[in-house]
Amino acid sequence: MKNILHIISSPRKEVSASRKLGNAVIEKIQEKYTDSIVKERDLTTSPTPLLDAAHINTFFSPAESHSSEQQSINKYSEDLISELKEADIIVIDSPMYNFSVPATLRAYFDFTSRAGYTFKYDENGPKGLLNDKKLYIAFTSGNIYSEGPYQIYDSNVPYIKNIFSFYGVSDVSVFRAEGLAIPGIMENSLEKAIEGIAID
Repeated sequence: MKNILHIISSPRKEVSASRKLGNAVIEKIQEKYTDSIVKERDLTTSPTPLLDAAHINTFFSPAESHSSEQQSINKYSEDLISELKEADIIVIDSPMYNFSVPATLRAYFDFTSRAGYTFKYDENGPKGLLNDKKLYIAFTSGNIYSEGPYQIYDSNVPYIKNIFSFYGVSDVSVFRAEGLAIPGIMENSLEKAIEGIAID
């Protein structure tokens, strides 16, 4: 049995290309692992708050000194991290927003990137704590960023890969529906991306 965590970041609901691509990835995984369990974390219906002083002070203070507010903040963060730890497979829908990830996804990472939880430091430097997991990224964009002159502008897929590499996740596959705003490409881009989904 595989535990799958599906992280959704597009607010566009039923018209979202990244949601459609991510759902197709989930379907393919379920075809391969018929007894899998999917947990959905929709960051647009239950958004992670933007990081502020109260959150940072909580994360960098001992638990025994926490106020009731800080206990609530810490539990919220720990619950998000527990979902990651429990997952065997993580699927992230990530549309390109201004060359990077949606703010909802960035806020999520601010609450899951915590020393002692998703990574730690030892005498050799940082070490990821979320090992033996598979990550699939469902990436969509109006332009083409996987190659060509605009590849340098992509701070979306590399960012997600870097975050999860820091967490200890190195097994990553990316499915791309690109050129969704370019005539001659947009008509079939999503369909081709879905057809090209291969679950290893």
